[in-house]
Order: sequence, then structure tokens, then C-alpha cells
Amino acid sequence: MGKHNLIYGLHAVQAAVEKEPENVQHVWLEHARKDERAQKLVGLARQAGIEVHRVKREELDRLVGSVKHQGVVADFSQMPAWDESSLLPLVQQLEQPAFLLILDGVQDPHNLGACLRTADAAGVHAVIAPRDKACSLTATVRKVACGAAENVPFIQVTNLARTMRALQQEGIWLTGTDVDADQNLYQSDLTGPIGLVLGAEGAGMRRLTREHCDSLISLPMQGSVQSLNVSVSAGVCLYEALRQRSSLSS
Repeated sequence: MGKHNLIYGLHAVQAAVEKEPENVQHVWLEHARKDERAQKLVGLARQAGIEVHRVKREELDRLVGSVKHQGVVADFSQMPAWDESSLLPLVQQLEQPAFLLILDGVQDPHNLGACLRTADAAGVHAVIAPRDKACSLTATVRKVACGAAENVPFIQVTNLARTMRALQQEGIWLTGTDVDADQNLYQSDLTGPIGLVLGAEGAGMRRLTREHCDSLISLPMQGSVQSLNVSVSAGVCLYEALRQRSSLSS
């Protein structure tokens, strides 16, 4: 049996219905939502054999609280499809150079959701994070990720340093972001098997994580601020990597 969670938001629920219908038990939809997007969700759910219940908004508020649920909530049985033991087999079966995102202790669900959304858009093969002192795949994360949480493998590991060593043994070059690095993002080669490593909000990478990186890069900062939000940094780095990797294959 999987762990049951309530997920909410149109994109998150629709992605779950489309990609993991076996894990969606029920969908609750606000009576007032009769727009085209809501009707599409109803059609997809019924096609998959998922019960759709039309309810008052107050009932949805009671289920998930005061969050912005957009009038859509679902009961989701979160199956452990991607666990720590899945990581190396996933990497080993790739037919192209590995493209990974490693997040060292991101705790804000909005930041994690945004990172997952950008990772999906950039073609990242997996997002890796520690189990302890880090955000897991919550309903808020799924909503912010807009469907990416159902598409990009999100793998939480017990010992991040040990996982990084295992990835290095598979030939993956680990590049961390650090404000004091001598080389900047645009001077780095991100075309081979890589794992981009970003630290937590404010604190950045932990010392041990930094020591396990093969190289460190900084983001050029022209203004008065000293750092960027982790999800913004992830977007900048991932799309520079995508640009380099795309130009190599074209």
C-alpha cells in the first residue's frame, strides 16, 4: 500500500490523472468550475475510471485548508516508484550523457516545485536530494511543479556524499555552484555526463557536498545582490547546460 496524500491545483491533478491514473482514487471538483479545462479533467478522469465528485468550495477548503487549490483536489496514493536504489540503474540505462540536478537541502516547497518544473523543461533525467532536512514531494511541490513532479524522477537519498561518489564512479562530472568560484557558468563545459549541484536557500551547499564536487562555478553578478534564489539559479544553470548540449548535437 502506498501513502495517501491530497494533491491540488489543476495542473498537478491533471498530470497525475494522465500519467499515474492507478494512483488517483478520487477527484473533487468545485461546482462552479465548468470551464473547458475543468471539463477536460473530468473527461480524462472518467476515461480512467476515476470518480469525480462535484462539491462546494467550502468542502475543498476543509480538505486542504486555505491554499490556492483552484477548485480541484485529488486523493493520490503516492507509490515509491523512484527510490534510492533506482538511481544508478536509471543512469546506467541512459542512451545519452546523463543530465542531473542535485539539490542540497532545499526546504521551501515552492522552490523545489519550481526547480522540478525547470528541470523537466530542460530535459533533466533526475533530480536528487537528501532525505533529511530537505523538502519532500508534497502537495504544494506538485502544484508549483505544474505536472513536472509526475514526469521527472525525484530521488531522495540517505547519504548525499555517498551518492555523489557513486555517480562519479559512473563517469558523471559533478559541478557545484559557489559564489567564490574562480570559473563562472559561461566558462564551463556542461556538455558531457553532468550533475549540477545547488545548495539550500541562504546557506548554499554544505561543506561535505562542496568537497565532493569535481568543479565549482559561479553565476556572474553585475548588480548589488550577492546571490539568487535557488530556483532561479537552477533555471540559469540548467538552460546554459541545455544550450551547450543542444549546440553540440545540432
